[in-house]
Amino acid sequence: MAYTEKFQNMANAARARVEEVLPEHVDALVAKGAIALDIRDKPEHDVDHIPSSLNISRGKLEMLVEGEVPDLDSTILCYCNAINRGALSADTLRSMGYGNAKFIVGGLIAYRALS
Repeated sequence: MAYTEKFQNMANAARARVEEVLPEHVDALVAKGAIALDIRDKPEHDVDHIPSSLNISRGKLEMLVEGEVPDLDSTILCYCNAINRGALSADTLRSMGYGNAKFIVGGLIAYRALS
């Protein structure tokens, strides 16, 4: 998908501010209590997702996350299909006080490529 220059610049800036998590580390982190947060829309999540992931679409993230994840110290691994929405979401969560918000590099596509 071709993105606008402004959108890509925003996503790149978000990537520079938040920590990346490699897809091969996701299962171990989730086993230790991290929350895999699928920020794609529900129809995307319904087709495929990381097991046990929480789904809050990017468009409703700021409105719903506190009700679903009240602990600001939670480790949250944001993901989309690839990178951009996951990085933007992790950056947004960090600005809301979730200091351990990160994003999965390559998103669901990279996670599924491990199988």
